[in-house]
Amino acid sequence: MSTVPTWIVIAKAPRAGRSKTRLCPPCTPQQAADLAEAALGDTLAAVLAAPAGRRVVVLEGEPGAWLPDGFEVVPQRGDGLDERLAGAFQDVAADATGGAVLVGMDTPQVTPGDLADAWAALQADGTDAVLGHAPDGGYWSIGLRVQDPALFVGLPMSTEHTGADQEARLRAHDLSVSLLPERRDVDLIDDARAVAALAPDTRFARTLERTVATFGTTTPSDAPSPRTPEPTR
Repeated sequence: MSTVPTWIVIAKAPRAGRSKTRLCPPCTPQQAADLAEAALGDTLAAVLAAPAGRRVVVLEGEPGAWLPDGFEVVPQRGDGLDERLAGAFQDVAADATGGAVLVGMDTPQVTPGDLADAWAALQADGTDAVLGHAPDGGYWSIGLRVQDPALFVGLPMSTEHTGADQEARLRAHDLSVSLLPERRDVDLIDDARAVAALAPDTRFARTLERTVATFGTTTPSDAPSPRTPEPTR
């Protein structure tokens, strides 16, 4: 039986002083929030362009003008990102045929094709979960056909081994995991530059170009960003 995708975008409402704070400096808090909003906008546009039965933003904060039509909004719940991820799948995907695929708001280079490939991988015979690692040690996407808070709760988040720990947790619960292509997420300014170079036609890249013009240029690095805790995104 064919299934239609259920997409979850876990996000924080862009707000100065609360969004992408690790971009400061060189960004001001407002510039960091503008870049967060642009990244979120690109992510939502990709989800809108992908086939879907349901599109849900699991949100910390209040929706604003950045939210396009076509999305439901469900509030985040839980004390940490581990609990919020568990809550997102419980609240959105508990009854979803074929499960759901979740993405964050930190990878504006993600395309509808990337999403379609993730869904196809999740629907493959014998596959229970998909996971997309990030080069800084985290992960940019996770998809599940089974829902169990134990897949997340208690897992250390925002570390250089969160992605490896998440994969190990899935496998420890006897889930068959298919790995998605690695994608770099945006934490530091070097990440922002590298991602914008990969996707120069995105809103994020245009916003970064305007932002950089206000503080000059520096030599970007392709090295992965170190992971330090930041408020839930």
